[in-house]
Amino acid sequence: MTALYTALAWICAFVGLAAFAYRLPDLRRRPRDIALWGLCIYFLCSGISFLVDLDQLRLKISGFLGLPNVTSLITQIAVVVLTAAQQVVLVHWSAPPAEARRMGRRRVLFFGAALAALVTASFFVGPVAKSETATSTILLSIQDGGYALYMLGYLLICAIGQWETVRLSLRFTRVANRQWLVVGMRTVTLGASLILVYCVTRGIQIAGTRLDFDAAGLDPVQWTCGSVGALLQVTGWTIPSWGIHLTRVRGWIHSYRAYLRLRPLWKALHQASPDIALDPPRSWPRDLLPPRDPHYSLYRRVVEIRDGQLMLRPFVSQAEFVRVARSLDLPEDPTTPLGEALQMRAAVDRPAEERAEPPQPPEAPEPPRPSDLQVRPPSEDFRAEVAWLAEVAAAFNALGGSDRAPRARTRTRSRSRTGSRTESR
Repeated sequence: MTALYTALAWICAFVGLAAFAYRLPDLRRRPRDIALWGLCIYFLCSGISFLVDLDQLRLKISGFLGLPNVTSLITQIAVVVLTAAQQVVLVHWSAPPAEARRMGRRRVLFFGAALAALVTASFFVGPVAKSETATSTILLSIQDGGYALYMLGYLLICAIGQWETVRLSLRFTRVANRQWLVVGMRTVTLGASLILVYCVTRGIQIAGTRLDFDAAGLDPVQWTCGSVGALLQVTGWTIPSWGIHLTRVRGWIHSYRAYLRLRPLWKALHQASPDIALDPPRSWPRDLLPPRDPHYSLYRRVVEIRDGQLMLRPFVSQAEFVRVARSLDLPEDPTTPLGEALQMRAAVDRPAEERAEPPQPPEAPEPPRPSDLQVRPPSEDFRAEVAWLAEVAAAFNALGGSDRAPRARTRTRSRSRTGSRTESR
């Protein structure tokens, strides 16, 4: 248990100080941003509160200052300051500027007075002079009635702050309009709730010393809730900064995968109509390399596929489409992904000389227009269009060339049945 507590303390100290270092450049660029000041103070004090109480450092710090177990007081001061700091951040995020300044001042004054009372009381009561670990220091110290009362006051300050954090975080979550900001506030709320559990369990331990029952078994609960709660809060405050990068990475991966999935369809259309592409196709190994901007490359690929369809559509009439579908024992609906793929396969498989000009029936003086064949209009939603073309590309690959169409019959019929079941839902 001691090793786990130490590991959690190291992690919390590192995360808090790393978050402070990450936001410090922003503070230099926006020195008048009160909420940013509060956030930086919160991160700094959170890291310090765990760092100074690490068993590897606490005795050295106490020896350097010449005050036994002074790190317990430093930790408590840091916790009160960070509690006030996060209140300032929340009121500036959730209230109009004028009201936020007034609410922030009130909270700073309240926690400032509470901190002054706490420091003053520490001159009259203090933790035991000698103990091996930070956790045993508190457990031994609360046996003294005066220090137990002091700790109850400290816990009350923490509980008030965390209760306000839960209330304000929930209030801000309801009006936040950014996904990662909502996720961050919910994480902060969960962390504050765990710290409230820490306050309750520590209070039960103190009550046990006065009422003669042993509550030492709650020690793992209280320090786990305290450490994990603090870690969740620090993480929650940082999520809005780095969460957007996760969204961008996810979007980049999605665009790159879609870009590769559309390649066989795009390449076939390009071979039939080379004019559709701005750039010639690269070799398959080179095309596996991510383009510089996969979002733009995917957009170009979708546009060029649609251009290729428009150029080839006059070469497949409704009657010819029905004939090809029946010959392969496939559904005769040209508005499904399979139907759209079948149109393109029938067009690109025609001899090149037949695609030189649109076919002209003897009785018709003009070539058939694209409207002769029922088609699904392109979606205005780009994501929906990419998803649709991915299904078309998969069906196009399954159909294969004209010489492989009979072997693809079973696979395409299976795909069409699966698509019908999906649409019926």
